[in-house]
Amino acid sequence: EYALVRSFEERIFSSFSSHLDCQQADIKYLSEWKQWKRTSSKSLKKVLNEVKELLSYLELWRHDIHSIEGKFGTGIQSYFSFLRFLVLMNFIIFILMFSVVTLPSIISKYGIFNSSFAKIPPKNIEPHCTVYKPSGNKGLVYFYTYLQDLFSGTGFLKETSLFYGYYTIDTAWLSIWRYNFPLAYLLATFAYLGLSLLWIIKRSVEGFKQNLVHAEDQFQSYCNKVFAGWDFGITDPNAARLKHRSLQYELQADLEEERLKQKIADRTTKEKLRIYSLRILINIIVFAVLSGCFYSIYRATVFSQENSNVSISNTNFQVNLLLQYLPSMVITLANFIAPQIFSFLIRFEDYSPAFEIRLTLMRCVFVRLANIGVLLFSLWSQISYCATDECKACGYNYELYPCWESAVGQEMYKLMIFDFIIILAVTVFVDFPRKFLVTQCSCKPVQWCGLQEFGIPDNVLEIVYGQTICWIGTFFSPLLPAIATIKYFIVFYIKKISLIHTCKPAARPVRASSSNFFFLVVLLVGLILAFIPLGFSIAHIPSSKACGPFRSFNTSWAVVPDTILGFPTGLQQVLHGIASEAFAVPFFMVICLIMFYFIALAGAHKRVVEQLREQLVLVRFDPLVCTPKVFILVSVIRHAEEQQFL
Repeated sequence: EYALVRSFEERIFSSFSSHLDCQQADIKYLSEWKQWKRTSSKSLKKVLNEVKELLSYLELWRHDIHSIEGKFGTGIQSYFSFLRFLVLMNFIIFILMFSVVTLPSIISKYGIFNSSFAKIPPKNIEPHCTVYKPSGNKGLVYFYTYLQDLFSGTGFLKETSLFYGYYTIDTAWLSIWRYNFPLAYLLATFAYLGLSLLWIIKRSVEGFKQNLVHAEDQFQSYCNKVFAGWDFGITDPNAARLKHRSLQYELQADLEEERLKQKIADRTTKEKLRIYSLRILINIIVFAVLSGCFYSIYRATVFSQENSNVSISNTNFQVNLLLQYLPSMVITLANFIAPQIFSFLIRFEDYSPAFEIRLTLMRCVFVRLANIGVLLFSLWSQISYCATDECKACGYNYELYPCWESAVGQEMYKLMIFDFIIILAVTVFVDFPRKFLVTQCSCKPVQWCGLQEFGIPDNVLEIVYGQTICWIGTFFSPLLPAIATIKYFIVFYIKKISLIHTCKPAARPVRASSSNFFFLVVLLVGLILAFIPLGFSIAHIPSSKACGPFRSFNTSWAVVPDTILGFPTGLQQVLHGIASEAFAVPFFMVICLIMFYFIALAGAHKRVVEQLREQLVLVRFDPLVCTPKVFILVSVIRHAEEQQFL
C-alpha cells in the first residue's frame, strides 16, 4: 500500500514538474515584449491583491462582524453583513440624489458660483390649481409644535429640501451651463433604482453560485470544511478561536439538516397526512391574519386623511400627533404582530431550519410590503377623488392635496421614523427587561420563556421593509436616503448590543450560504415591488400644478418627450425608431438567441462538471487507489476545481 501511494505521488509530481519545464521552455522562445508583458501582468496582479487585502482592513465593522460570526454562527453574521450592505447602498443613493437634485437647487437659489434659476408659470392650467401655501409656523411657537413637526414632517420641515415641494425650479444656470432640472430629477430617480437593481443582482449571482455548489453534494461540503476549511494564515489566538467556532456552527447546521432529512424520509403515510392537513389549516389562519391587517390599514389611512386636515387647536397636540401617525402605528402594529404569529405557527409545520427561514420570510415580506401598498392605494384613492368640476380640471384633489407628492413623502418619512422608534423601544423596553427577569427571577413562567433567540427572519424583514420605504419615498423626499443611512448605522449597534447582552445562541444553527442568497432575493422582491407605485406615480397620476419641478407637465414622465422634441431632427428619428416595434421585435429575437446560447453553454459546462464528479467518485471508491492519504488529496483537488469553476 505504501509503495502504491508513493508511486501515485511520484506520478503527480512528475506531471507537475514536466508542466513547469514546458512553461520555462516556452518562456525562452518568447520575445522580449511578450516576456515584459507577462512579467508586468503578474506584478500588476500582485499589487492589486495587496491593495485589495489592505482595503479589507478599512471595511466597515470588519472586526465586529467576525466576532459575531465566531460567537453566534454564520447565519447571524450574514444578517449583519446584509445590514452593512444596506448602509453603503443608501449612502451611495444619498450622494447621487444630493449631487444631482439638492446641490444644484441650493446653488442656484442662493446665487453661488454666479448661478441663477427660473420658474416658468404653467400654461393652460386653471389658476386655482397653482395655489400652494405651506402652513409654516409663524409668531410665537410652542416647543411641542417643533417636536410634532420633527416627527410628522410638517411645519418648518415641509418647506425644507427634505420634500418634493421645495424643488419648484424649471431651469437652473450654473455659470454658463443650462441645467434641465425636471429631467435631472427624473433621471436621478431612474439612476438610483437602476443602481440598486444591478448591485443586488450582482451580489445575488455570487451568492447563487456558492449556494449551487453547496447544494450539489453534501459529502463534498463535509470534505471542504474538514480538510480545506481552516485558514492556515491565522496567527492570532482570538482569530483562531473565532474561526473554530464558525466551522463548528457550519457543521452543526449540516448535521441538523441531515437529521431532518432522515426524519422526513422515515415518515409514515399517517404522519404525512397529519402534517399536510396541519399545514393547510395553518395557511388558512395566515390568510385570515393578512386580510385583517390589510383592512385595518385601509380604514386607519382613510380616517387619518379625513380628520387630520381639520383645524385642531394647540391644546389637542396629542390628538393631532395621533391622527398624523395613525396609519404608521397601525402598519407597525401589523408588522409586529403578524411575524410573531407566523413564527409561532411555523414551529408546527415541521420544516428544516433553512426552509423555515425562507417560508417565514416570504410570509412576512408579503405582509410588510403589501401593507405599504395598501397605504399608498388608500392615499391615491383620496388624492384622485374629485367630486367637482374645479377638481377635475386639476386632475387631483387640489383642496386637500395642493402638493400631493410632498404629502406622500411625509407618509414615507413618518413610516421611516416610526420604524426606527419601534426598533429602539423594543430593545430597551422588551429585550433588556426580559433578560433581567430571566437572570434574576426563578419563577417557572419566567424561566419557561427563557432568553430569546436572535430571530433572523424578523430582523431581516425589518430592514427590508425600511429599505422598500426608502426606495419608494426617495422620489417624494430626495434626502430620505440620508435618514436611512443614519438609521441603519445606529440599528447595527442596537442589534449588536441586543444580540450580545440579551440573546442566546440558536438551538438550530442556520447555514449562511443559503441565507445570504435568500436575503438578497427578498430585497430584490422589495425593489421590484417599489417599481410599481413609483411607475404609477410618474406615468399615470397628474403631477401637482402648484409645486415641484414637474408642475408645467401633465405627468412626471411628460418631461422626457418634451426634452426629445428639443433634439435635432435626425436624433429624434433615431430615438423614435428605437422606441418603435420595427426595432423592438428584432432586438427581442437577438436577445432570445443570446439567452439560448448561454443556456446551452451552461448545460454543457454542467455535464462536464458531472462527468468530472463521477470520475472522482470512482477514484474515491477504487480499492487499489483509495488510501487515506489519496482520499485527502482527492478531496483537496475537488475543492480546488470547484473554486476554479466559481
